[in-house]
Parts: sequence; C-alpha cells; structure tokens
Amino acid sequence: MKTEFMVAITQLSAEKNLPREVVLSAVESALISAYRKDSFSPNQDIAVKINPNTGGVRVYVKKTVAEAISDPVNEITLAEAQKIDKNARIGDILSIEATPPNAGRIAAQTARQVILQRLHEAEHHAIYEEFTCRGGDVISGTIQRITPDNIYVDLGKTEAILPPQEQIHNERYRVGQRLKFYLLDVIKGAKGPQIIVSRSHRNLLRKLLELEVPEISSGVVDLKSVAREPGYRSKVAVAARQDGIDPVGCCVGLRGIRIQNIVNELNGEKIDVVQWVDDPKTLIANALSPAQVTNVELNEAEGTALVAVPDKQLSLAIGKEGQNARLAAKLTGWRIDIKSTSALETPKVSPEKEPEIEVKETEAEVAVAQPDTEVATESTIEEEAITEPAEEATEEAIPITDFKLVLTSESPSSEQGAATLIRFAEDILPSKAGTARKKISKGKKEQELKEKTLKPKKSRTKRALYPEDDEFEE
Repeated sequence: MKTEFMVAITQLSAEKNLPREVVLSAVESALISAYRKDSFSPNQDIAVKINPNTGGVRVYVKKTVAEAISDPVNEITLAEAQKIDKNARIGDILSIEATPPNAGRIAAQTARQVILQRLHEAEHHAIYEEFTCRGGDVISGTIQRITPDNIYVDLGKTEAILPPQEQIHNERYRVGQRLKFYLLDVIKGAKGPQIIVSRSHRNLLRKLLELEVPEISSGVVDLKSVAREPGYRSKVAVAARQDGIDPVGCCVGLRGIRIQNIVNELNGEKIDVVQWVDDPKTLIANALSPAQVTNVELNEAEGTALVAVPDKQLSLAIGKEGQNARLAAKLTGWRIDIKSTSALETPKVSPEKEPEIEVKETEAEVAVAQPDTEVATESTIEEEAITEPAEEATEEAIPITDFKLVLTSESPSSEQGAATLIRFAEDILPSKAGTARKKISKGKKEQELKEKTLKPKKSRTKRALYPEDDEFEE
C-alpha cells in the first residue's frame, strides 16, 4: 500500500511537471485538512509527515508546556512533557504523535480536493517563475481561439493573451496558426498567471535577428538601434566590433536568406539594414537609404538636421506618407528636415522690401485728363480715323453723339471758310451705302429661298393628265 502511494506521487509529479518534493508537500497539506476535520478539533495545531522512502504517514499534535493548564487541547503539563522528552522545559513546544488508525470518507474527499487545489497552486507558481525568468524572450505558440477583445495563444503549459494594441493591424490571424511572439509581461492573477505577448513590439525584431544571425548572438556584430512601424517597414543599424567584418552582410546573409527568413516571419514587413557610424552626418545619410543625400547640416542646440537631396530623390527620401523620414528620425535620434537642392539654392525675397513701381502719366492719359474744350490738330483726327476698321464701324457700335465738333487752331471769320474747316462724323465714318446694299441683297436671297421651299410640287398624275402645262412652263 505504501509502495503504491509513492508510485502514485511519482506519476503525479511527472504529469504536472513538478518536483517530487512539491507534490509531497501538497499531499501533506491536504492530509492536515482531512485529519483536522475527522479526528482533531478545528483549532488544534497538527502536522503531517510523509516518509519519502517508505511512504508512511504520521500525524503530530503540537502542544505548549505550561505549569497550569488553561487549554487542554493545546497545552501540556511539565510532568507529562518530561515523560515524552526528558529535556522539556516550561514554554517549550512538543510534537506528540497522534496518528489516527484510519480516515473516514469525508476526510478522504476533503484530502482529494485539497490535493488538487495544492497541485494547481504549485503548477501556477512554477509557470509564473518560469515565464518571469524568460521575460523579453521570443516564444512560439499556436493561436487557440479568437475573440473580439483578445486572441488566446496556446504555449503548451499555459495560455497567453495577445491584446488588440499588441497586434499588427494589417496582419490576419486564424485558429491553428503558429507564430512567434515577444513575451511582454507576466501578471500574477487569482486564476493563475496571465502571460501577455506582443507581435508589434520593436524588440521582437531584435530578438529575431539574434536568433537568425549568429554574429549578433555571439557579440561580434552589435545591434545599435531598431526603428519599426509594425507590418510596414523597419530600419536596423548595426556595427562590427572586429575589423574585417561586414555587419550589414552578416545580417543580410548569403543571397539575403537570413533577412528573408525574418521577413517571412513578420508576414512581408520590409527591413532596411544600415551601418552605424559615430559621425551623425554620415549616420543620417545612411539612415535615409535608399535615397541619396547630397548634404547634411546639423543644429546641435535644437537637435535638428537639415538634409539636402536631389530633386528626383525627394519623394524617395520622404517615403510613403513620410514613413522613411520618420524611421530615420527614430533610428538616429535627430529631428530631420528634408529639402531638395533646388529649393535650397533659390534666393529668398524678403517680404519687407517690395519693389517700387513708378507711375508715369503717358501722353494719352494726359490728353484724356484735359478738358473737352481743348483743341486738337487735323493730323491727330486723321490718324484716329485710319486706325479704326471701316467694315466694323456701324451705327450701333459708334453713335454719332460720341463725335464732337472740333475746330482747328485757325478761326475764320466767314461762313464759307468755317464750312471748309469744320469736320463732322460723316467725314470720318465710312459710307453707309455699301452696308445698306449688302443688307438688301442678303434679304433678297433669303426671300427667294423661302419662296422656293413654300412652292408646291406638281404630282405625277397632274403632269400625265395635262402635259401642255409643262410645255407652257418651259
């Protein structure tokens, strides 16, 4: 019986992946609760010891040595104590064996429940200790179920939670999919430890590089900085600690096989690997790759950098929705302002000084400003008449009232001389006879065309009956 008891404890420790001592401690706690309900009073202090070799169970009652007994359940006289232990003194605590012959059915049921509870607590504690030590590592798991709030991942021993804020927005998850996660945090809860994992953390890329590139894990290549926008693009800066080693080539691998494995694990996320240098200007130029940089100006007081790129490379340097510039700023720690070379070369016009515009009055404007009583010469009137087209001059376009009676500088005294020197609008305007003739001919043609269309045509029957009409018409 005792041998079978130890075999059961050994099997239980193997199934729960717990040490044998932990299982024995849980069984002892369960037997204490069972014996206290069945054979001892509730307030009595008892202890149970199991022999790990034979599996024998012994129950001990703890009592205090006192001169006058006030609590017979928990106290014992000095004379009785010395019968058990000769060196007993007043105030000592003695463990007196009081193993009951057998335990009842209720005690056995209580022991079973307590054993299961203690084993669960021991298992949760072991899981908590294991994953607390692995905090910040990459773990593999299978998606078990998907809810609107969280995604639950099966890690084998326990279950992890992938919250919405730690998910990649453009990534699609399905039940049974096996992925790698970053162990973010372990929380100790009432129902066991809660393990929080992440797919969007930037350290996930760092850990994947350490697993894929042996030079990084061994320390030959140092991973200086990582900037990531989950699901879209990432930038990594690496530096070599030994001469003659290409850090970028180590991370990319032969024909890009190393970096391609990481890209496949992150579902196609683009990764740029650049070389880290101590010079901030060169580092900023490398971080903006694949764009080519012509010049970098630093403002160390404000922590900003003005970067000049060719006109054709401006959109490539900024990236889609400013993605390349943001990642470069995160990677280097500098605030980057990107401008094209043509924009930097154009001179800036100060808004304070505006060019003065001189307003000069032309001769025509001066002439307009003069009063209407001013006398003009004949040459001026003839030039104005020549410049005006004759065909477009109509009665409606230039009314007679717009022309003024203008006298020359000479003023004759006789009426005949005045008639020769006075010019009217008829002298300047073209003849209206040609215009009227054109209007009459045009109206005549329209009338003839209208009469032809309205003239009725003779039918064939009428022509057959009266052919003489046709001959007469001819």
